[in-house]
Amino acid sequence: MTVAELRDHQLARLKATLRHAYDHVELYRRKFDAAGVAPEDCRTLADLARFPFTIKADLRDTYPYGMFAVPMSEVRRIHASSGTTGRPTVVGYTEHDLSVWADLVARSIRAAGGRRGHRVHIAYGYGLFTGGLGAHDGAERAGCTVIPASGGMTARQVQLIQDLRPEIIMVTPSYLLTLLDEFDRQGVDPRSTSLRIGILGAEPWTEEMRREIEGRTGIHAVDIYGLSEVMGPGVAQECVETKDGLHIWEDHFYPEVVDPLTDQVQAEGESGELVFTSLGKEALPVIRYRTRDLTRLLPGTARPAFRRMEKVTGRSDDMIILRGVNLFPTQIEEILLRTPGVAPHFQLRLTRRDRLDRMAVRVEARPGATAEQRAAAAAGIARGVKDGVGVTVEVEVVEPYELERSVGKIRRIVDLREQ
Repeated sequence: MTVAELRDHQLARLKATLRHAYDHVELYRRKFDAAGVAPEDCRTLADLARFPFTIKADLRDTYPYGMFAVPMSEVRRIHASSGTTGRPTVVGYTEHDLSVWADLVARSIRAAGGRRGHRVHIAYGYGLFTGGLGAHDGAERAGCTVIPASGGMTARQVQLIQDLRPEIIMVTPSYLLTLLDEFDRQGVDPRSTSLRIGILGAEPWTEEMRREIEGRTGIHAVDIYGLSEVMGPGVAQECVETKDGLHIWEDHFYPEVVDPLTDQVQAEGESGELVFTSLGKEALPVIRYRTRDLTRLLPGTARPAFRRMEKVTGRSDDMIILRGVNLFPTQIEEILLRTPGVAPHFQLRLTRRDRLDRMAVRVEARPGATAEQRAAAAAGIARGVKDGVGVTVEVEVVEPYELERSVGKIRRIVDLREQ
């Protein structure tokens, strides 16, 4: 498909999606009417900028099924967020939606270097979280053999990897590091395993973390992107040939990048907040969904027809303003990855004392690190944050595996300032 053919394809699907959403979702009908636009007003792709945004609060306000555009009798599966900050966001899929999702995850596995017959160890959590089942169906669609390990039971997962010899692992990058620590604890060299490809997603991760993972394992570590409101994993994928950002599967999702303050659409190459419109989803169409992920759009490389999104290393709702300085958790991660004696498992705790905001970095020690190494690491991290970010923080080096994990991820920010 040429770029011109892709744009024609996108416009036809966009017009159909706008009509489908307007006719079958009351919230979109109200939003479009309030903005003074109708589906037929979209005559070019640029006209999409006239339509209102969708935000996560819309799904919570219409909980549970108010955003569904088909009768419940046509919904074949429901997924939901954890709901840790309020009502969960509930999403649904028709049989057609599930088939498209499997196709796109299969396409992502192929772009990552996976091939028919490869064994895929899936360590994403199964259940309402989209990661496990989304990866599972896609791997089967790709002709791979699935090992549905799910999350947790870390020692057993390490044993399964040794015994069942998968070529591919699909997992959060932070949980993969936990698995690597368990390999070390058991005295097994991770480079001796059968693993060749890691398809890592569900949280932002940096180039420093890629180097850490590839250096310890010898695998190709590539990024997969998705979010349940848009589909799940498989919205975009980093290609193993280039590892230069994630190609967006634009035949099914139309991307925009907007200035998070002015809401204006940014030109290609300019940074901002990523916005997605689904093209063809039946159960839950989304129009200009604000992801809160910060990135920029770039021309395609390994898959030339599809634009790339730069690797997401921050979210607008994860930005911390500490005594007038803006910082992101990934900036702290980069410093930790350069610090001997600590693992890149950390948590930022925000408190307020004497009317001043304070931040403590809690980071896990590497197994076997001595008291002297931990003290030196704490001092080095504090110095690195002061020099590199410009704020003073407290640093606490805690025991390995002490920080609580959920679905393979660590809760990065704990804000206690209101308490």
